[in-house]
Amino acid sequence: MPRLLSFAMIVLSVAVCTGATLVKEWKSGINWKEPDVIAPGGPEQPPEDAIVLFDGNDLSAFRSTEGWSVKDGAIIAGGKQGLTTKEVFGDCQVHLEWAAPAEVTSQGQGRGNSGVYLMEKYEVQILDSYQNETYFDGQAGAIYKQYPPLVNACRPPGEWQTYDIIFTAPRFNEDRTVKSPAYLTVLHNGVLIQNHVPLQGATAWHVPPKYNKHPEALPIHFQNHGNPVRFRNIWVRNVAQRPEKVDLSDSPERKASDDASEKSTDRKPSDKKQGKQKQDQDQQKDATRQSDQPTPGEEE
Repeated sequence: MPRLLSFAMIVLSVAVCTGATLVKEWKSGINWKEPDVIAPGGPEQPPEDAIVLFDGNDLSAFRSTEGWSVKDGAIIAGGKQGLTTKEVFGDCQVHLEWAAPAEVTSQGQGRGNSGVYLMEKYEVQILDSYQNETYFDGQAGAIYKQYPPLVNACRPPGEWQTYDIIFTAPRFNEDRTVKSPAYLTVLHNGVLIQNHVPLQGATAWHVPPKYNKHPEALPIHFQNHGNPVRFRNIWVRNVAQRPEKVDLSDSPERKASDDASEKSTDRKPSDKKQGKQKQDQDQQKDATRQSDQPTPGEEE
């Protein structure tokens, strides 16, 4: 008995390890396009398919740069206006590093204030929120005046901080109404602080959020709020909402399948069907013979 049990266990182990037909694998059957292969980059190296906006050298990726400067590999906010990209973006992944001034000279909204505006309309707040009280939906990582961050992940003033932003642009109907809102996911220093939140409209200081139909792609804007906030290592990836599927309508495999389907419709009836037809014919003949015979009591 122990030998039989051991043998059964061995057989079961072999069946599981070799993937024997004890369980059939389920597959979706969807013909997905093979994902592109890219080099992922590293802590200071962007992914291979990223559009680099600033690598420590110059402001050539931006327009209207008056007052902004580059020093020691970092952009320093200045002048009287913000910094806007020449290139336009819709759905995208944005990475940047920023640092509030090391010297604290103010409090609240006057301390290391700036912002990243996706499509020039939807702001992720930049602020020195390290031991600095202000309204919660206006602190670092907030979707300005719409959502506070889930947590305050700020480092002390002067230290470099990272934002990783995933943005889904809004969609509009032909009649200018909103088909689907914008969405934002934000990681601050690697910590999730905005989790795919739907935006109520454009962010503003003086009016409630509201949508107005706009193009599918617009520039990214970095706010100048009068504080010498620094920026470095800025890059953007254009992203799709869903993986692509393969169109097999003109593929040899699809044509072969269609040809096989057409041939199957032209085949003669099976033997089983022919037998059924012959049985029906015989029954009809018997009924005809019976109707031709005289009924009892009738003379021919």
